Amino acid sequence: MQAAAIGFRAKTGHAIAVALCGAVDEPALVWRRDVSLVDPAVPETSQPYHAVMDLPWPQALAAAERFVSAIEVVAADLLGTLVRELRSNGFAVRGIGVVGSPDRKLEKIGNPHIRAHGAEGVLFRRVLEKAAETNGIASRAFTEKDVAQCAMAELHVSRARLLSQLKRLGVEAGPPWRGEEKAAATAALLCLRNSAGSSARPDRRSRRTTRPKEAF
Repeated sequence: MQAAAIGFRAKTGHAIAVALCGAVDEPALVWRRDVSLVDPAVPETSQPYHAVMDLPWPQALAAAERFVSAIEVVAADLLGTLVRELRSNGFAVRGIGVVGSPDRKLEKIGNPHIRAHGAEGVLFRRVLEKAAETNGIASRAFTEKDVAQCAMAELHVSRARLLSQLKRLGVEAGPPWRGEEKAAATAALLCLRNSAGSSARPDRRSRRTTRPKEAF
């Protein structure tokens, strides 16, 4: 089976997903999708912390837990479905890259509305990481600002070369091909690189990489 990797750009309630395969220096696009992370039977899963934002933060965390659990189930099932589909087409998913909001001290945010947005940004990244763990797949996490720098450092390519690869993949995918799709593709590329026999191990330290001013 040919090695493949999936990159996600996590958003509130959904994620942009890009699957890549082939050689790291000339990756091929398998597909690009916008996937839902919401349980249709539980409307609050679209914005779980907004649903409880009028409560004091500790109580809000407790009240949102059932929504979070529902989202985790959706994410795990979704990833399992994507992996099985790829496997049925001759691909073996070797890694999952998740681009999303970095961890924050949410309790320090005084404005309930801003805190709800912040909490959901972190949550939808984490549920995809947990989904990878549930499905027995290695994962890496990045912020949108550091994923490009990680790719340049680990793949030993210039920004121009990276952008050229992403542009080519965008032509294969067709529109839309925005910063979100590019970030997901870059995360997939990094995981594809690890699957191709690299000695680098997936880890979560990439979040602490010095951030460039602009990612894409």
